[in-house]
Amino acid sequence: MGSPCELLVETDSGALAQRLAAYARDEANRVDRKYSRYRPDSVISALNGARGKRRRVDEETARLIEYGAALWRMSEGRFDLTSGVLRQAWNFDEGPVRADPARIPALLARIGWQRVTWEPPFLTLPEGIEIDLGGIGKEYAVDRVADFAAAHTDAPVLVNFGGDLRCTGTPPTNRAWLVGIESLTRAGEAARRIELATGALATSGDTKRHVVIDGVRYGHIFDARTGWPAPDAPRSVTVAADTCSQAGSYSTLAMLRGAGAESFLDAEGISYWILR
Repeated sequence: MGSPCELLVETDSGALAQRLAAYARDEANRVDRKYSRYRPDSVISALNGARGKRRRVDEETARLIEYGAALWRMSEGRFDLTSGVLRQAWNFDEGPVRADPARIPALLARIGWQRVTWEPPFLTLPEGIEIDLGGIGKEYAVDRVADFAAAHTDAPVLVNFGGDLRCTGTPPTNRAWLVGIESLTRAGEAARRIELATGALATSGDTKRHVVIDGVRYGHIFDARTGWPAPDAPRSVTVAADTCSQAGSYSTLAMLRGAGAESFLDAEGISYWILR
């Protein structure tokens, strides 16, 4: 998942805790192996290497692709499963942060879900176009683990993969899980504390991954139509929703609205916390 992952469970049963932790570990690894763009044996690598040929995908992959297509429509093209090639101009994943905006115009020619032929369960990627499920994969893994926990125990469980989290109950000694939103200026300190009794929280922002160009700070969430982060975007957007996938999607789409993040979330009737 490219981030610290943890599972918290309130129980007296060591066996239950071990079973849930083992599932969380195994499921995180399974999703990562299947959908990582870095693994040559992943489903994503196979699809991206098809060189324009029509490929049938399995049911799970079809659901994720369809979800990504829905986000593309909802965001009016700002969110796009084919925008992962922008990592060639903006690097936040490995080694030192790097930005090469001069490469963006050429990369934009390789971006655009409208150029993809998606006839579920068949996908055809034109030559040079790739898909990347990194924008939805981690939240999907959180929901998978939370659903498993809810189906196998009544014990309160909190799944937290890199700050994207979902709970299946509340601790018996408290009315809610206490979650901190990290301060923009004091690393490791909470700027705000949220009581989560049910559902999920996800945060998008530039606290961990950003680059400064000519005195301007740019985060790692890019508008697929321009290749740049949205202007005047919040520093951090945290969203509450029923599932982690929903929370993560809305927090990302809000970042992509830039100065209009608050009005977008208000119009959608979403509970949120924004730091600017």
